[in-house]
Amino acid sequence: MDKISKNNNITWFNSYVCREDRERLHDHGAAVIWFTGFSASGKSTIAHLVEKELHSRGCSTYVFDGDNVRHGLCSDLTFRREDRAENIRRIGEMVKLFVDAGMIVLTAFISPYRQDRRKVRSLLKDGQFLEVYVECSSEVCATRDQKGIYAKAKAGVIREFTGISAPYEVPENPDLIIRSYKEDASQAAERVIRLIEQCKLIR
Repeated sequence: MDKISKNNNITWFNSYVCREDRERLHDHGAAVIWFTGFSASGKSTIAHLVEKELHSRGCSTYVFDGDNVRHGLCSDLTFRREDRAENIRRIGEMVKLFVDAGMIVLTAFISPYRQDRRKVRSLLKDGQFLEVYVECSSEVCATRDQKGIYAKAKAGVIREFTGISAPYEVPENPDLIIRSYKEDASQAAERVIRLIEQCKLIR
C-alpha cells in the first residue's frame, strides 16, 4: 500500500471480472500504443487511422490526444518540466485503467522525456506498452503547422516549446520508428497494425 492510500484509508478493490475476462469478451489483447514525437509530426493522424482500422475489425479502442486531454483532465497544467511530468503521470494512470478494461488504447502525446515514458511503461505488464516514435524534424513539422505555434515559439511568444526552447529525448529502443517526413500516414498506420498483429494482440 502506498503512503497516500495508507494515510487516507484507501484500499484497492479487486474486480470480480479480470482483464483476461474482458480480453476474451473483446476477442483481442489489451495494450497501449504510445506515439511520441514533435508537435505536427503526424502522431494524432496516424493514431486515428490505426483506430479506424482496428474499429473496422471489431476491436474496442480509444485514442487519447494531447490537446483533448489538456482541455479537461490536465487543463490546470502548464508546459513546465514538472507539469509535463504530471501530465504524463495522469495519462499513464488513466491508460492503465483502460488496458485493465481490455481495450487497445492509442495515445498521441509529445511526451518528450524518457523518464516519463518509462514510468508509464512500468505501470503495465510486458507486452502491454508499445512505443512508436514518429520521427520528424522540428523544421519539417513547422512547415505543417496549421496552428502557427512553431512561429510563436520561435518568436518567444510560447515558452518551453519542445524542439525550439525545450528538449526532446529520442526513444532509445522504440518498438517501431515511423519516419513521417518520408512515408505517408496511411503507410505508417499499416505498419502499426502489423506491429499489433506481430505482438498477437489481434488476429
